[in-house]
Amino acid sequence: MSYKYNSLDELRRKKELLKKEIADKEALLTFDNAKRSLSAFTNGYTDQFLKEELDEQGEKKITLKKNEIVRRITGEVKNQIISKSTFMSIADTAIKGGVVDNALKLGAVAFVGNFAKNNIKSSSWKKKLIGIALIYIAPFALRFIRKKLEEYQKNKSVSSMEQLI
Repeated sequence: MSYKYNSLDELRRKKELLKKEIADKEALLTFDNAKRSLSAFTNGYTDQFLKEELDEQGEKKITLKKNEIVRRITGEVKNQIISKSTFMSIADTAIKGGVVDNALKLGAVAFVGNFAKNNIKSSSWKKKLIGIALIYIAPFALRFIRKKLEEYQKNKSVSSMEQLI
């Protein structure tokens, strides 16, 4: 370490800060607060669709805000109806506008998050390892797949434009 500290107290403060940071990261990875963990993994995207409730045993449980999801979809459809008059153009722009994309993202996040949470809470070390691997690998895999799909779509549109010309 090339860092030079002026006093032992300064070094101890730095050590305590690092311990606190590690404890925060561990809390995120072990889904101590599942809503907070999902929020951190999705950069806050799921906050608007999730809420915490207490179940019969007094444990915190994450549920979907169905009314918020429906409100977002109906708002998108209403905006499209106001701006366009035909049903086909509404369906086409709703699909392109991201309603389906947002629903797919939310579904994927919920599925992977719940699967990882259940695996981490399992007593089997293999399942815990799978859960931790999902937490680290799933976001990268989903981004990679999305990037490849976007590249494929871009290449496909370029080739169709070339055929038209």
